[in-house]
Amino acid sequence: MDQILTDEKIEIVLRAFYKRVREDPQLSEVFGVVEDWDEHITRLSEFWSSLMFTSGRYKGNPVSMHLVHRELIEPEMFDRWLKLWEKTTSELVARDISLQMQAKASRIAARLSRALFDQPSLYNARPCVSVAGIRPYKVTSSFDEKTVPAALLRDHNLKAGSWGLIRIEDGALQYREGDRSVEVNRDNPGIIPPVISHHLEIIGPVKFTIEFYDQRPVAPLH
Repeated sequence: MDQILTDEKIEIVLRAFYKRVREDPQLSEVFGVVEDWDEHITRLSEFWSSLMFTSGRYKGNPVSMHLVHRELIEPEMFDRWLKLWEKTTSELVARDISLQMQAKASRIAARLSRALFDQPSLYNARPCVSVAGIRPYKVTSSFDEKTVPAALLRDHNLKAGSWGLIRIEDGALQYREGDRSVEVNRDNPGIIPPVISHHLEIIGPVKFTIEFYDQRPVAPLH
């Protein structure tokens, strides 16, 4: 596995990723609008080069390009896209690089989902823990259904660049972003992205803490 990311490696990752996308039952139809895949991969390679190396190679507008095909896109497609991206990058590039690429993809998904549907992608589901070199800069005290701060039950958001991780010790709660929600429990910690308005909903006895990071905590639990 390569330890250094290059433009050539980005293209390899993208070709492997979009091969999976084109074969995926949930995503293949929307990406069927692409007529020239070589040209599309070239444009995406420029985009990711600009993201990872600040090369400035990409000059397009991804939001406007997706708005053209708005009628083919469903909100849950972003979560599927992210899962395939996580699988591909984890297989093909070094761990620290794959984590960076996955965090950037999560921000892309949130931006596009908000532009298309006026709501963020939850991209929330996998068990997560801190990883080497990624440690929380703050951890709350342990809360339960009686001591949870009222502010967490009202819409609020984290500052730009700050990520939260809801770690359940016992029970479960609901994490809500607008009209969408996901249950958070011991097997399914909840990731809170920056800036996105959200709140917690108590659904029964629960005990939990919230950890805060300066990048997305994405490592699998096992």
